[in-house]
Amino acid sequence: MNWFAASHLYAALACAVACGALGGFVPELIRRLPEPRPEPVGEPASGDKPAKALPPAPPKEPYTDIAALPRLAAWSALWSALIGAVIGASLGWTGALAYLVPLVPIGAALALIDWRTTLLPTRIIAPTYGLLLVLIPVAALIDSDSHALLRAVYGWLVLGGWFFVFWFIVPAIWGYGDVRLSGVLGLALGYVGWDQMFFGLFAIAITGGLGGLVLTGLKITSRKRFPYGPFMLVGSVLGIAFGPQFVHLGY
Repeated sequence: MNWFAASHLYAALACAVACGALGGFVPELIRRLPEPRPEPVGEPASGDKPAKALPPAPPKEPYTDIAALPRLAAWSALWSALIGAVIGASLGWTGALAYLVPLVPIGAALALIDWRTTLLPTRIIAPTYGLLLVLIPVAALIDSDSHALLRAVYGWLVLGGWFFVFWFIVPAIWGYGDVRLSGVLGLALGYVGWDQMFFGLFAIAITGGLGGLVLTGLKITSRKRFPYGPFMLVGSVLGIAFGPQFVHLGY
């Protein structure tokens, strides 16, 4: 582990400053989101018998209310800076920072939104794919590593495919927003390395499972409305920070 090498410490400091500065704009990003269309409840089926009415979901917290939470800009900047420091200390100076730094505040916004609404807005995730399509090739140019581009694609296929298959077979496990987010995380982790990607997937499964049990046990949430996104993001950071150490443990 090279976390305390001088180059890694400088990278950690630079990432903390950059991610912290961008994290201060999280409230504005959330404030600009349009509210989703309400889902139809209890509409009749196409046959003779009416469809059974679905239990009403709790009212969604408006994005403007989330953006107006007290000291949200300060907390978003702080947490983004901490996550940025962990990423910088883990990876050191690498081209991957070109896309990981802006991903940190985006992830902070998504985690907060999902935690409070159990929604992952496509209005954030879709542009993030576009951002990665631009910045991951830039990272490969910086690193002079064309193979990393292929790893990013494989990461998208593996992590995104894993979530899509389970969503397709058992759609009650998570929402399609989680599937969309998994593709973003697969691209990001795949570029960094196989160890980070596979341990990230493992960490997502463990943190998500344990988190779901705790939240359900404490009756903070229900199994039908579970904010899985925050645990996906935490698991991905764990993958970057500890992937190589755990994968090669005992070698």
